[in-house]
Amino acid sequence: MRVQKAAIDLGIITNNLEPMLAFYGDLLELEVEAVIDMPGGGVMHRFKAGDSIIKVIETDPKPEVNAAPGGIRGATGYRYWTLHVMDLPGAMDKLEAAGVKIVVPSKTIRPGVTIAIVADPDGNWVELLNNS
Repeated sequence: MRVQKAAIDLGIITNNLEPMLAFYGDLLELEVEAVIDMPGGGVMHRFKAGDSIIKVIETDPKPEVNAAPGGIRGATGYRYWTLHVMDLPGAMDKLEAAGVKIVVPSKTIRPGVTIAIVADPDGNWVELLNNS
């Protein structure tokens, strides 16, 4: 297989649309690329993260089952994703002031690489990473 795009698109299904839009749009400051009606019912909000797209989707009808909580060790499957950021301390200050759950406070994991992990309003983990 030859990959056509130098990035990925990630879909997040939510029953909690407004707080999720505020988290990804206002707090993470991701630009809205488009808002698209979903075939079969619902709406997709597409946020740009570099060349990647983060799709926050509310379906209609809404799913009846939620993903297993607990982050990395909570269950198998997709458990977190990483967003590379320029100003990790500034981002963390903003998220903490907004009451976002800090799962892992900022820490250096190897020389020149600092991470933090936060939870979005649905409990999905987002790793923020800075290479300095």
